[in-house]
Amino acid sequence: MNERSSPPQRGRNSTDSYDRNADHAGHSHGISHGGEIGGVSDSRLLCAVLLNQLLTLGQVIAGTVSGSVALLSDAAHNFNDANSLLIAYVARRISKKDANERYTFGYRRAEMIGATINLTLLAMIGLFLVYEGIKRLFLPQEIVGWLMAVTAIVAFVVDVGTAQLLWAMSRGSLNVRAAFIHNIVDAAGSVVVLLGAIAILWLDWMRVDPVITLLIASYVLWQVCKMLPPATRILMEGAPPTLNLQALIESVQQVSGVVGLHHLHVWELDERHRAMEAHVVIADERAAELESIKDRIKVCLADRYDIGHSTLEFDLINSSQATCDTCVE
Repeated sequence: MNERSSPPQRGRNSTDSYDRNADHAGHSHGISHGGEIGGVSDSRLLCAVLLNQLLTLGQVIAGTVSGSVALLSDAAHNFNDANSLLIAYVARRISKKDANERYTFGYRRAEMIGATINLTLLAMIGLFLVYEGIKRLFLPQEIVGWLMAVTAIVAFVVDVGTAQLLWAMSRGSLNVRAAFIHNIVDAAGSVVVLLGAIAILWLDWMRVDPVITLLIASYVLWQVCKMLPPATRILMEGAPPTLNLQALIESVQQVSGVVGLHHLHVWELDERHRAMEAHVVIADERAAELESIKDRIKVCLADRYDIGHSTLEFDLINSSQATCDTCVE
């Protein structure tokens, strides 16, 4: 193939990419879902952090006095939730910063880093709960049931209140959604702990405490396994899981004037923004239509595949030559 185009420029690092991004901070590209959380005050996150820290302190005191490992384990979980919410707050503030010469796509992946930290901490807490639960199954201890019950009721009220603060943000951010789910799990866990306290008071069954702990741990670890892979995929610049790459290639090749497509890369800037770069092959005689062809491709990408940021290089080929093979690197 006779290529006359300039050497390929990686869209993520090129000056051209920075210039476009600097012109419209936030990278909305017309397809952003950021509006779902943009109008929510960050003070809600700070309030949720304070509530969870106070709850954690109360559970630690009550768990130590009552001898309940379920309360102590739930306190550790709530402490993790409070830290997760704090990370969410910091990540949201950082992600709002504009693009610059050093970070040409801005800071929106700060939320993904925050989500990864959240979930990693949650995995550690879950494994700790498993250890404590198994140990207490073999070495049950006396538990002050009434104190366990009162603390569970207070924890339930705080967890529900925190979840309400986060609900408006949970649909637009993986990071905040992780924190929201943490609090839903906590609320459910508080109900289970309350039932366990009732069983201890009425039936004197001390092993119900570690059983509850193992139930909470199992759910925690299941949530980690569910949410950590998407965050990791985004940080690894993986293609969106719902994207049919072959269908995208065929759609672009159907655009009038396009002969072939190669050096194709599709990735996610965050969970709401997709980007693509590729080399597009067109015939020599269609060179004058290059800008028109580019516009049609970009419309196709945005409308069909939610790709709002695309960097396209164009290669020219003599129409008498064979059609170049499409390849993906």
